[in-house]
Parts: sequence; C-alpha cells; structure tokens
Amino acid sequence: MKKKSLQLLMIMLLILSAFLAACSSDSSSENENETGGETSDGEEGSEEGASGGTLTYGFESAPEGLFNPAFYGIVTDADVIDLFDEALFTYDENLQPEPGIASWETEDNKVFTFTFEQGVMWHDGVELTVEDWVFALETIAHPDYDGSRYANVQTIEGAPAFREGEADSISGLNVVDEYTLEITFDEARVNNLVNVWSYPMSRAQFEGIEVADMSASEQVRQNPVGLGAFKVDNIVPGESIELVKFEDYWRGEPKLDGINIRVLDSSTVVGALGQGDIDMISLAPVNGEEVEALDNVEVITYPGLSYYYVGFKLGTFNSETNEITEDKEKYADLNLRKAMAHAINRQEWIDAFFFGYGSPVDGPVPSSHWIAADSADLSTYEYDPEKAKELLAEAGYEDVNGDGFVEDPNGDEFIAKFSHYQTTNPTFETRAQAIVQYWQEVGIQAEVEMTEVNLYYDMVEKDDPAIETFFGGWSTGADPDPTGLWGSDQIWNYPRYKNEESDKLLADALNIEVVGDDEEARAEIYKEWQQLISEDVPMIFIAELQEIAALSSRVDNVTYDVSGPNLPYEWSVTE
Repeated sequence: MKKKSLQLLMIMLLILSAFLAACSSDSSSENENETGGETSDGEEGSEEGASGGTLTYGFESAPEGLFNPAFYGIVTDADVIDLFDEALFTYDENLQPEPGIASWETEDNKVFTFTFEQGVMWHDGVELTVEDWVFALETIAHPDYDGSRYANVQTIEGAPAFREGEADSISGLNVVDEYTLEITFDEARVNNLVNVWSYPMSRAQFEGIEVADMSASEQVRQNPVGLGAFKVDNIVPGESIELVKFEDYWRGEPKLDGINIRVLDSSTVVGALGQGDIDMISLAPVNGEEVEALDNVEVITYPGLSYYYVGFKLGTFNSETNEITEDKEKYADLNLRKAMAHAINRQEWIDAFFFGYGSPVDGPVPSSHWIAADSADLSTYEYDPEKAKELLAEAGYEDVNGDGFVEDPNGDEFIAKFSHYQTTNPTFETRAQAIVQYWQEVGIQAEVEMTEVNLYYDMVEKDDPAIETFFGGWSTGADPDPTGLWGSDQIWNYPRYKNEESDKLLADALNIEVVGDDEEARAEIYKEWQQLISEDVPMIFIAELQEIAALSSRVDNVTYDVSGPNLPYEWSVTE
C-alpha cells in the first residue's frame, strides 16, 4: 500500500516533467544553489572578444531586493550584487585569496596591513578609500545592524565592545592614510584574512542614514552603488534590473555595454533560451536534458560547493546573548534521527528530482572542497528501511494502536512535520512529499508544510514553532571554516546544534598554536569534526549537486571553476 503511494508520487513527477516539456517552446525550473574551468564554448576562451552589446541574464526567482553585500539574505540578491559590486580580494580555482582592490601583508596572522589601489571609483564618481571599509565594518558591528554578517567582523579587536556600546569605534582598526588600513584581530588565526568582511560601503551614499534604517533605504533597495564593472540603471521590483557599463571601472572598460536581468516564470525558461530571449541563466537540473538539446545553447557543468539537507530543530537561539539552548524534545533522540536518515533513499530521490546532476553527500562539507572527509571515515546512513524500523523500536517508537504508524515512547501520536520552501517551481512540493513518503514507509506518520520562500527562511531563522524538520541548502565558501553555520553562538546554526567538542574542534582548526600554517593538520581537525557531526545527526545530509549554467551561442569569454564564474567585465556577446 505505502510502496504504491511512493510509486504514484514518482509517476506524478513524470507527468509534471512532461507538462514542463510541453511548455518548453517557452519552459523550466529553479536552481536554489550558489555554483572546473570550462568556458562558454567548451574550449579555452579567447583573450579578446567583441565589444559592445547587451547580455540578457535570466533569473528564475525574483530578488528579495536587498542589493548590498552587508544586508542581503538570499542567493538571488547575491547574484545581482556580483554583477555590480566586488570584494577587495578575489579567489582562485583552489579557493586561495588573491589581491584585487586591496593587497595585504602580515607577519603573525594577527596584525594585517592592507593597501588599496588608488583611483578606484564608486559608481557615483567618489573615490574609494579605506574609510569606506572602516564604515562597513563599523556598520556591521553596530548594535542596530539588522543583517547577519557580524561573524565576519567579531574577531577584530574591539568589535565586541563597539557592538555592546562600550566604545565609540573599533580599536583594532587603524587608518594609516587614505589607502592603508591596519587591522588587528583579537588573536592570531589561520583564517583571519579570508573570514574578515571584505566589502566596503560608500560613506557618501549612506551619509545621514541611521544603521537601523539602512536595510530599508533607497541606497540598498532601489539605487545601490558598487565598485564593479556595471552600475545599476533601473530596477523594477520582481521583474527586471538594468545594468550599464561603468567606464571608470578600475580594471579597465568592460566589453559589454550592459546586462539586463529578467525574472522569468519557471515554466518559460527553456523556451526563452531556445528563442534567444535570454543569453545566460543558472539552470535547474530538471531542465538540463531539454536545454542540452537546443542548438543555440551550451550547458556547462562544474563542481559545486553546495549541499542539501533535512534539518532537525533541536533548540532555540537567543539573539540578545547569541546563545543556543537545546530545548526542543521532539527530535532529541539520536536513534529517531538515525532512523529517519536510514529511511530516505537518497540516490532514488536525487535521480528523480535532479536528473543525473547530483549525488548523495554524507557530511557537512561538499566533496569538492579540500577539507572534505572521505565517506568511509564518516557515519553514513544508507537506505535501509529495516534498520530504520529497528532503531525506532530501540528508541521506544512503536505502533500502539495498529494503524501502521508509530506512537512516541509515551504512547502519544507522533507526526513528523516537514517544512519546505515554495516558489513557482511546481516540483518542490513533489520532492517534499517524496521525503515524507519515505518516512511513512517505515511507519512514521508525516506531513508536508509548504511556505513561501522568503517567509520560510525568516521562520527557520526565528525558530518559529511551526518549523520542526526542514529542508535547506548551504554553500561552503572559500574559507572552509564552518563556524558561521555550526558554532553554538551563530544565528545561521539553524538546527540549533550545541556541542562543546564541536566548538573546540572548530576553534582548534583556526588556532595558530595548534595547526600553524599546516593545511593538512587543519584538514585533519576538520575531518574529525565531520565525523562528530555525522554521528550526532543534527541534520540528514541528502545531496550535493553539480552547478549548471546555460549560455547562448552568442556569449563568449565566460569561464567557470569551483569558485564560480569569472568577473563580468571580461564577458562579451556577438551581435
């Protein structure tokens, strides 16, 4: 009976896929992830490309509209920001930092001297100085700051005192001159450079605006300025964004005249690519095969740094004290969590919903990252319904009333509530239902709650009681330090997992006295940490995906590696 219902679910997906295919003279889906070395024509890109023309960049989800690095919350906004702003330094294909607008020197990994390029201009014509960086760092450390980047500032000496209102400035920031800033951190760490917030904010643009009002300001939502190759010309919320080239860009004049961002409905993307209405888009796996069949489009895949998971809400976060309390009992039993992990056929689920562009992941670090532990060294939870049933019985979850579903150890009804975000992508609810079906197969009564995507993450972050188990995804950045997602004082620790051993391992991996500058020693500590996480099961690690980009045949000089695409000032189109 129950197995039949899972098969029906898969049949529903096939029908849905057929529906999407039928729409593909105009069609598509969604890529919720953030993204080697391939180019837009599959070969080495030409050094020179045609100048001029406008590239149309398709987005399957509308941006939330927070177009400043210090304030954005979703990847769609980050993708927009990447087109008109840039950080002080960049990363190579091995995720190692490279000088950009700023270069640096340090002798002890505690005190860094940063030197800015001179003559770098903001889009409003004002020259960038180190004061703009100080302004950004003090904004993020301000008591009224309502964003989530404080973890990238808090290790600067004096930042906590500034945040608590005990100081008028951050003592670890020393302006030497307009182009030189000395930053002193509270202690020497391996990752002080790659962790520190590296996006300046324009003092001129935000002059007179209180920190508490910045995220809602016109400067963030409607008229943002940046340092990148293109500047924002017009924003139609939820529909389109027009960018024009910034002729005074510090690296040189961009090849393109502009980039037009166009928000598309999920059912129209394949058709828009086929008809030449868009030139470039991050592609959802469900559309990969269809788009690969188009004559005028190339599909490029490259290693991703993202993973999907099912999280358990184990506690709550106090935003005033930055403390986690594991005060939720429903999923506190480790055997229950292990049983729910063994119940999921991850490979079947990935094949059904990601169409060959993904594989199971066994820990909190994608396999393409240099700190990733081998699955053989982790506690893994292969699909094993009988093992799941055994673990449920050991934990005291038994079918008391004979309805086919277990009650909790007290004999009370047990329903696993599974939350998933909702967009215009019609496959999302189907894939959520598939997870629930797997749990039902082993006797766990379960139900799906679909919530609009922007509201969803707000509920997860604020520990809304409606969120019990939840679907999510994370990307690992150039800095492999997972503290921002897993530290017991971090707001992005969404499961609210608190473990002193975990915190110590994460701290040791950054401690110069423990690891020095030995990356292998650091990786070994992270592997030990991954072993701990895999044993504790604060979340079920489901899948890691390849990143997929679709480029029309008129696009040139776009390259990809594990760090993402190259800088957009190099992109070009053939008219």
